[in-house]
Amino acid sequence: MFDLTAVQAAVRGAGCDGWLLYDFRGQNVLAQRVAGLAEKKLSRRWFYFVPASGEPRKLAHAIEPAALDHLPGAAKTVYRRWQELEAGVGGLVAGAKRVAMEYSPRNANPYIGRVDAGTVELVKSFGCEVVGSGDLIQQFEATWDADQEKSHFEAAKHCRDAYDVAFAFIADEIRARGKVVESAVQARILKHFADTGMTTYSPPIVGVGPHSGDPHFDTNPATDLPVERGSFVLIDLWAKMNRPRAVYADYTRVAFVGDRVPEPYAKVFAVVAAARDAGIRRVKDAFAAGRPLTGAEVDDATREVIEKAGYGDKFPHRTGHNIGQEVHGNGAHVDGLETREDRHLIRRTCFSIEPGIYLPEFGARSEVDVYVDANGTVHVTGGEPQAGVHRITV
Repeated sequence: MFDLTAVQAAVRGAGCDGWLLYDFRGQNVLAQRVAGLAEKKLSRRWFYFVPASGEPRKLAHAIEPAALDHLPGAAKTVYRRWQELEAGVGGLVAGAKRVAMEYSPRNANPYIGRVDAGTVELVKSFGCEVVGSGDLIQQFEATWDADQEKSHFEAAKHCRDAYDVAFAFIADEIRARGKVVESAVQARILKHFADTGMTTYSPPIVGVGPHSGDPHFDTNPATDLPVERGSFVLIDLWAKMNRPRAVYADYTRVAFVGDRVPEPYAKVFAVVAAARDAGIRRVKDAFAAGRPLTGAEVDDATREVIEKAGYGDKFPHRTGHNIGQEVHGNGAHVDGLETREDRHLIRRTCFSIEPGIYLPEFGARSEVDVYVDANGTVHVTGGEPQAGVHRITV
């Protein structure tokens, strides 16, 4: 349900005169969700302007005149011609100087930039400064309610259990047959998800040796490598409870098949774990002190550890991503590398911290989920973060 009081308070808090929500055929899923239109298949452009105070204003096409009727505000303009649309947009933003939209200057953060350049030009033509709605949008799209929070902790437990299932399966198969292929381990994890009432948009990553050195390795039978005695294996898995509005859990762990982890694996993983812990610390310290914190700051904290250890060029991706109904959610990411992430990490949102070091022979990544609850308490979910490379004894 659209909470006009909360939205207008957020608009004022952002220092804006209004927030202009706009979409055309699902290009702006963020605006769709905030406006409660994600389930509707609208075919024409619509605009909804929420001023910092006063009555919201609507602009809809004559074919879909009732598209915005469920939203607060009686003032509605219905257009047919493109000239009427342009004039209608001018009427929506009349008197506003600073207007928020799903826009990112220079496309510095494409996760926010959902409004096309031409529409931004149109709004600017009426004397408005268009600013990004990044911190606004996540307050109404990325925050979790109590049911979603519960679903995450439920999924987190099942995901943590998936590692015990996978490692035990690997051990049993090696004892019985001498080896097991990557895709068979993947299939066993997917069975565990189904058995525990979970779903996922794509299968987990199971990567052995050099495959673990590919951050987005695609596990499939065509490229299968065996997991056997002496193998180093990385498993990255993500899933959510199979019910409406559930949110994801997402973790990565690594293991070695044998009694003693070789020094190269242990050394690299120790750096990754230290970087992960530095990121977690930065989050906990900021929320304990009540200090605003951007995703880029946490990325900097983790990346600094890896760079000081001499592996900076072997860590080619952002530190983490927002987590929601999609595994890569629509709130602030933990990123100062790939994008200019100046959105703030806020309460009732969840994000991953997952630094990695990727070498030709193997790669190590350690991923945890961090959830900040309504009180500002920081939870690291999915069990204790992995302290060292797990040993699978056979």
